[in-house]
Amino acid sequence: MKKSPQTALIHSDYTPPDGFAAFAPAIHHASTVLFDNVAALRASGWKDKRSYTYGLHGTPTTFTLEAKLAAIDGGSFCLLAPSGLSAIAMINLGLLKSGDDVLLPDNVYAPNRELGRWLASDFGISARYYDPMADIAGQILPTTRLIWAEAPGSVTMEVPDLPAICRAAHARGVLVALDNTWSGGLLLNGFEHGVDIVMQALTKYQSGGSDVLMGAVITRERALNDRLALAHMRLGLGVSADDAYLVLRGLPSMKLRLQAHDAGARAVAAWLAARPEIARVLHPAFADCPGHAHWQRDFRGAGGLFSVVFDARYSEAQTDRLVDALTLFGIGYSWGGAHSLAVPYRMQAMRTGWEGAGTLLRLYIGLEEPADLIADLAQALATL
Repeated sequence: MKKSPQTALIHSDYTPPDGFAAFAPAIHHASTVLFDNVAALRASGWKDKRSYTYGLHGTPTTFTLEAKLAAIDGGSFCLLAPSGLSAIAMINLGLLKSGDDVLLPDNVYAPNRELGRWLASDFGISARYYDPMADIAGQILPTTRLIWAEAPGSVTMEVPDLPAICRAAHARGVLVALDNTWSGGLLLNGFEHGVDIVMQALTKYQSGGSDVLMGAVITRERALNDRLALAHMRLGLGVSADDAYLVLRGLPSMKLRLQAHDAGARAVAAWLAARPEIARVLHPAFADCPGHAHWQRDFRGAGGLFSVVFDARYSEAQTDRLVDALTLFGIGYSWGGAHSLAVPYRMQAMRTGWEGAGTLLRLYIGLEEPADLIADLAQALATL
């Protein structure tokens, strides 16, 4: 039929020729997905990754990212979420109901702790906290349905005994979810140690650019994936094709970046360990870090994130002044990019029974020259 110019702009007869190939994956922007005919529409299902139904449930761009992320962590299924925290929420809301119990490590990522408070106050789900370095078996209740683990723990860097946690949980029919963000999946395979669900904040190393927010939930069992996928659908969780592309672009270099972060962080941490101003270095690769033996057994390396505790003789005002004096370290949350970061924490307000009066400073070592970062820390330490 003859079309007016305006209609021709929307309904073009042109079809690009087949045969185009490139290394970069295509970016498919779509909310509406088209079907060949009514029969195809009625035969489609949003859970079936072999077809497309709606932009929220996946495009070739997001399906490609999901497949690659599942492969990194040794899983079979992957669901994308707009942030790491939304991925955590998907797991909690997909697996827990009123009357259930969830156990979280006392060193858990602070927003996950806040989510636990919300589950307890508004949803009738009890959220309890366990010592990540203690035997967990005695804390599992008949109503416990989910146990969270972090390896290592946020900020304080304890490395738990993941196989022991999983054995105790599975003996009581309880699922274990692991926040595996610190390792990026390349340094620790949670499934090898018994974990049921792996959560990744793709905001960090997978992106590598400090410019993307995204999370992933990875599983091996289809029935478990389907439960989580239902929560994913009901919560309306989706990611943009452009953000998915940025993560896909970052994946090929992630191993090389992790190795550079690891080497830089160990060099800076070793220098800090010899400084009289520093009481403790909390780095899983160091022998005196809680759970170091677990790290040696289970991990294939370390990343760029660790913490130090200042000698108690230095006040918070003094250590804050030190952080302000740094020139190569930004002051900001998150990590995983090229730029180094420093964030001080008030541990007494964050952790039950935290020992030590000195300020804890979490450092992320980016891709700068380690000697330059050490020089920056040296001049800042002089301000104490």
